Amino acid sequence: MPEHIILQPDEVMTFWDKHRLSLLLIIAVLIALVMTAVSMIAYNASGTAQLDLSRPGYSSVSDKVDRTDKVTEYSGFGSLDKDSINEFIELYDAQAEKTKAVDAFNGDPLNPEILESSVSTNE
Repeated sequence: MPEHIILQPDEVMTFWDKHRLSLLLIIAVLIALVMTAVSMIAYNASGTAQLDLSRPGYSSVSDKVDRTDKVTEYSGFGSLDKDSINEFIELYDAQAEKTKAVDAFNGDPLNPEILESSVSTNE
């Protein structure tokens, strides 16, 4: 046994010496719980919870989205000439106009109606 390790008999060890590992585990779990609580409070208080569209409350709405709309995308491959640059600028300007029309400071900037996503309502 190495010389620098000193073993103490059980009578000399204090309660904290005997339960040091248990105390460490309890403190680690408590820190994790406190940090989780703080992050959940910040998540709800900052308004980020309203922007999270993957929440279960939005599943009924996401089923009604009409996914047949043609999405115009610009290819990342191909030749780079004047026509392709003009095509990109047209597509970019169209999307930029839609983005500029959204008031980002209102209560619901990611509302599907504001973002012009098609929702079929059969009422």
